[in-house]
Amino acid sequence: MQQTPPIPYDYLPRVADLTVESDDVRTGERLSDAHVFNGWGMTGQNLSPHLRWSGTPEGTLSYAVTCFDPDAPTGSGFWHWLVYDVPASVTELPTGAGTGPDFKGLPEGAKQGRNDFSANEYGGAAPPPGWPHRYAFAVHALGVDHLDVGPDTPPAVVGFNITANTLARGFIAPVYET
Repeated sequence: MQQTPPIPYDYLPRVADLTVESDDVRTGERLSDAHVFNGWGMTGQNLSPHLRWSGTPEGTLSYAVTCFDPDAPTGSGFWHWLVYDVPASVTELPTGAGTGPDFKGLPEGAKQGRNDFSANEYGGAAPPPGWPHRYAFAVHALGVDHLDVGPDTPPAVVGFNITANTLARGFIAPVYET
């Protein structure tokens, strides 16, 4: 497998760093089938990974959690997961929090935006064959308690609103290749 560079967040406004850790995924390591999409020719379990974070700056009123593939052959990447309005008291999401019809692992008040699969839930890795893709699982500490976006707002617009309100950011970037 060829080496892939780190996620280029340098095009975004510079913010403080959050520490993001996971019991399920690690930067540069291959995603397990548990976090791969079940569809589009893939047979994964489609479970969102466990995530925990620390180093929250003063003024944090909520969090957003996203998964983005900058290597998708779309010209604009591919959004796999968007969670926002996560209360500031929450610093961890369990495995599978963004998966399934009930989302029992999401805290009260948290919302899921529409991903590029056109679903309001986690959608796992499903890259076309040819090269490794990076999946940036990012946590964003926000200076607002909620985002003014609806469930059908396009993912890029949700991302814009997240970026406009981000005080700190951290991520883990595992890879996957078919």
